[in-house]
Amino acid sequence: MTKYKKAKDKEWIQPIKKGYLMACCDCGLVHKMDFRIVKDRVQFRASRAVKKTKMLRRKHNIKVNMK
Repeated sequence: MTKYKKAKDKEWIQPIKKGYLMACCDCGLVHKMDFRIVKDRVQFRASRAVKKTKMLRRKHNIKVNMK
């Protein structure tokens, strides 16, 4: 099971460059985030981590109603 650091509201986070996992504390949705710097600008991309989301929601008994 992956452990997620709980950040305080509005806390600045120093992520790793590739494969940073971010989980929502309310719904348990987990995203994989990658970062890079191009011409003095920070860019990031995010994708759903489907298996990690299922595991986290199961662990915390989070039910999501998809209508």
